[in-house]
Amino acid sequence: MFLTTSVHFLFLVFLGMLSLVLLLIISVLIYSFYQYRESVHISKWSGMINKRISEVIVYCEEELPADQSFSAVSDNPLFRNLFLQKLAESEKKFSGAAQNKLTNLFREYNLQKDASKKLNQKKEHLIAGGIQELTAMNAEEALPKIASFLTHPSAQVYQEAQYALVNFKGFEGLHFLSSISSRISEWQQLRLLISITSIPENSGDLIRNWMESSNDSVVIFTLKLLRKFQILSLYPTVIDLLGHPSVDVRVQAVQTLLSLENASTIVHLMEVYSHQPVEVQKEILKVMKKSKDQCCTDFLKDQLLNNPDSSIKVYAAESLCSLDKQEYMEEISGKETTSEELTQIIKYALQERIC
Repeated sequence: MFLTTSVHFLFLVFLGMLSLVLLLIISVLIYSFYQYRESVHISKWSGMINKRISEVIVYCEEELPADQSFSAVSDNPLFRNLFLQKLAESEKKFSGAAQNKLTNLFREYNLQKDASKKLNQKKEHLIAGGIQELTAMNAEEALPKIASFLTHPSAQVYQEAQYALVNFKGFEGLHFLSSISSRISEWQQLRLLISITSIPENSGDLIRNWMESSNDSVVIFTLKLLRKFQILSLYPTVIDLLGHPSVDVRVQAVQTLLSLENASTIVHLMEVYSHQPVEVQKEILKVMKKSKDQCCTDFLKDQLLNNPDSSIKVYAAESLCSLDKQEYMEEISGKETTSEELTQIIKYALQERIC
């Protein structure tokens, strides 16, 4: 009796497991079928959207051929989302009249409504995508909502909000620099710099405040802004940054001084050189190489002969080559008292000069 019960129980367990496996297989098949059908739709829709975008750009409005199949699926949420993505991608490839036509297409199908809905989502990538799409399609009326994401905890989101503000407002859109505590990445700095095309004449005090920010990335971005627009009036403030706690800021300050160079730049860099970290010293030597100012010849000779750091010697040798001091360097390398290391450094610098 006990044996019969055990066999019956095991049989029921086996049936249960078999049923579960069958359910899993059926679920996977249904999901795979759904994914396949969706991929087929996306492939088909992509072709339709690309065709429509091409027609809008090529034809005048009155010559634009009707597309009934396009209109038939234009209310499908998945289709509209793909349409939005395609428009945002296409906007980067065109400018002028073609870009305006894409914006008109965006408004014709009321896609702003779909992009704006994404701003109310909780998923970060959806919010960022919505901001990108609204920015690409020049939907400036969405700017107040976009501005609210400047303090969003997600870098993906607040960076898109920063870019949107600058894209729409230019220099005025950089107001967030006065209060931002998060780091501005190298890529984000580049995006913002490209979007700024001019600076108002009365912006000196505001820019100076950014240069005094406790956020190092704000200071670095501002220095790049100075280089791009050659803001010579802030040269003294850049000099002050050579005492900044951050080595990265000091390096950027040296690069900016080269860009805003005046007659006293090299002399001042020689004066502060000994108080700088090695990375900043290297940057100063690079500046001397580019400036080709003969006043730093003796200074460079001293660094080549007496600085204990091999990398500094390399930069000094290269800078001397840029000042056409090859004869002096050949003389040094030919002396019996010159170390093997220094000889090799000089030969390398001379070879680089020849190349």
